[in-house]
Amino acid sequence: MSPLRRVPFVLAGMFLLVAVAAGCGGDGGGDTGEQPRATGSPQGPATVAVRSTGIGDILVDADGRTLYLFASDREGESTCYDACAVAWPPLLTQGDPEAGEGAREPLLGTMVREDGQTAVTYDGQPLYHYQGDDEPGDLEGQGIQQFGARWYVVGPDGERITATPQDRETPGGY
Repeated sequence: MSPLRRVPFVLAGMFLLVAVAAGCGGDGGGDTGEQPRATGSPQGPATVAVRSTGIGDILVDADGRTLYLFASDREGESTCYDACAVAWPPLLTQGDPEAGEGAREPLLGTMVREDGQTAVTYDGQPLYHYQGDDEPGDLEGQGIQQFGARWYVVGPDGERITATPQDRETPGGY
């Protein structure tokens, strides 16, 4: 193929790469097994539950995926957008979130993000997934510093847990 005929393909590939990096590649869910993205649309109320892990009891979503808080956030206000929200997708909801096993319903709430999506809060703090967690029970985001602050799993009392899996005898997740 001549170099001139390759230009449209190269440009199309670059556009696709930019669109995916910007979070414009669909709803962020689909059947790929990916976690929800800030650009996705929830399919009903989100559920927050509690699971026991090697670092204590923590909040998880309906699928058992670990939920985190961002130390930079303030009560009812997210500071995680753009690239941050791609790496750390907020837990979105359609309607009031529901308390699963062990979660305290009075601590559940919502906030409206800058993009108009409704995100779940717990004790006033927005909740997030971590893109690096592949399976339910993964704790890869625990205690890491990204986007200007640390990320922590959340206990059923709404407090951040600062222990890491390496701090305990039991390695890893659940």
